[in-house]
This record gives sequence, structure tokens and C-alpha cells, in this order.
Amino acid sequence: MSQQGVILDQDQLCCSFCLDLLKEPVTTACGHSYFRSCIEGYWDQDDLKGVYSCPQKNNMMAELVDKPKTGPQTVSPALCSAEPGDVVCDVCTGTRKEKALMSCLVCLASYCETHLQPHYEVAPLKKHKLIKAVTQIQEKICSHHDKLLEVFCRTDQQCICYQCVMDEHKCHDTVSAAAERTEKQSQLVISQQKVQQRVQERENKVKEVQKAVGSLKTALLFTQI
Repeated sequence: MSQQGVILDQDQLCCSFCLDLLKEPVTTACGHSYFRSCIEGYWDQDDLKGVYSCPQKNNMMAELVDKPKTGPQTVSPALCSAEPGDVVCDVCTGTRKEKALMSCLVCLASYCETHLQPHYEVAPLKKHKLIKAVTQIQEKICSHHDKLLEVFCRTDQQCICYQCVMDEHKCHDTVSAAAERTEKQSQLVISQQKVQQRVQERENKVKEVQKAVGSLKTALLFTQI
């Protein structure tokens, strides 16, 4: 009888620090795998303590034991810590998905409180730029400079990054994306008010026509009498 193996999620084949697929992994005693440079960078901070611990709180091997051996398991909404509409942590595995607190513009991933800790503790990750968790973060990054699209170019009518302002959009009319969004919202409110006013004017004209038709019918009725 053949033995059925455990099917691993792709997240479990990635380094928990840089999220790249593991090629030459270094595995800790508790079962977590990292790139050697990532885990050594974390352990460099523990040299004074003389204690070298794994930065992850959850045990990956225990998680594999809990998983059914029939294939990847879908997440049940009832077991999901993140509420509908929340940004979900990209690193969480298993049956619980935690709400992401921050998104990293370097890793292009979002992290919950637990998986965010390496960005505060590991020297190389401390240099990464964190922002409030956003959905589809890849679509908010400039494809030319890998920076957040925080500027709106009115000349080309597109969102760009600050590096773009210094390069190909140097002489263009640019404003912050937030300012442009506020102005567009104000213009939308004015447009809606104008449309509503036109609708009201047409309704009044229809009522006037209906009233005139009624008066005409009444006049014709008395004429016939």
C-alpha cells in the first residue's frame, strides 16, 4: 500500500523573512526554514545574550500534522480572524488568517502583528518601508522604480511615484494623489448636484405640462356642455 505524503503550501517553502522560495534552506530545531543570511542577521542580535532562538512563534511541523493529508485546505470564514473587507496577512498559513496591520513596499506583502515583528527586529528588514495595510499592493507600486504611487500627473492623467516626478514627468503638472482624490471627490459632488437639479427641473416641467393638459380637458368639457 502506497503511503500518501503531506502536501505543502507554497508559503511553507518560502523564507519567512524575505518570502523568496528556499533554495538552500537552513532549518532550525523547531522546524522553520530560512535563508542562511536572514537567520544569521537575526542571530547577530543575540550574540550578546548567548541565546539563539527561532523568531517564529508557531511551529511549522505541528501545523503540518494538523493538516489533512488529502491536499491543500481552504480557509473557513468562521475560523478566519480577519473580518470581511480586512487586508489578510500574506504569511499566515493553516485555517486561521490574521488581519494585516502593515504592508511592506520592499517585500510587496502584508503582515499581521506576529509576522510583522521581523521587520522591527531583523537589521536588513528594518530598512524596508512599511505603510498601513493595503489590498493589491503590487498594483500601487511603480513598475519602473518599485516605489509607491503617491503622485498624480495631471498632464498624463496617471498615478506616478516621486522618482517619476524627477525623471520623465519633471516638467508636468503634478499633485499628491491624496490632493487629486479630494478634488475629484469634490467635483463628483458638484456634478451629482447639477444632475439632481436638472432632474428636478424636468420633473417640474412634466408637472406643469400635466397641469396644463388637465386644465385644457376641463375647459373642453365645459365647452361641450
